Amino acid sequence: MSNPLAEILEKVSFRKTVFAAGIVMTISRLLEFYSGHSPNSRGRYLWQLQSQSFDDLEHVHDYIQWMFPLLERSAYNVNAPVLATSDVVEFRRDERLRCALLESFAVMLKFYGIDKTESDGIVRVTSASTFPVRSTLWLQPGNHNFLRITRILRSLCLLGCRSYATALFEWLQTLYAKHAPIIGEDTFRYWTRAVLSDESSE
Repeated sequence: MSNPLAEILEKVSFRKTVFAAGIVMTISRLLEFYSGHSPNSRGRYLWQLQSQSFDDLEHVHDYIQWMFPLLERSAYNVNAPVLATSDVVEFRRDERLRCALLESFAVMLKFYGIDKTESDGIVRVTSASTFPVRSTLWLQPGNHNFLRITRILRSLCLLGCRSYATALFEWLQTLYAKHAPIIGEDTFRYWTRAVLSDESSE
């Protein structure tokens, strides 16, 4: 039987509430989701979000907040989770969570036409052979994917994957140098702040 109090607590805190032996225990819905144990608010598991088609990645707008969570509520998805300090600590502590996050990162890089390589602890991001085609879909003035990239950079930094965010940002600097009129100063400023902000210090 459902517990009304538990349902209310979950809605306001994005934490799963369990009553056992008269004791209230809360479990992070986001950690449960990222561990693959529970679905998101639409009943979809992380692996399902990571397996979406390019068309879905472009046109569905409520997955990015689950794949790349932040500390504040989303203005576009009221059902998206909000990171708690304990979630951040757990991501930085648990390599399995970070690996799952980097799988989400790899999905979005492929969507954008970007390659990532790692060697001797150094992460490099470069344009993939698919970039000329893929970029026609998102490298456009005011494109919503610019906001998504800001979120990706911030989330990676917050959750213990700063080197990957830095590698992407370095590539974005090169992209901006070639396409500044398309990307715009404001967007590039957001990307810069996402990586350099004290909020994401590890």
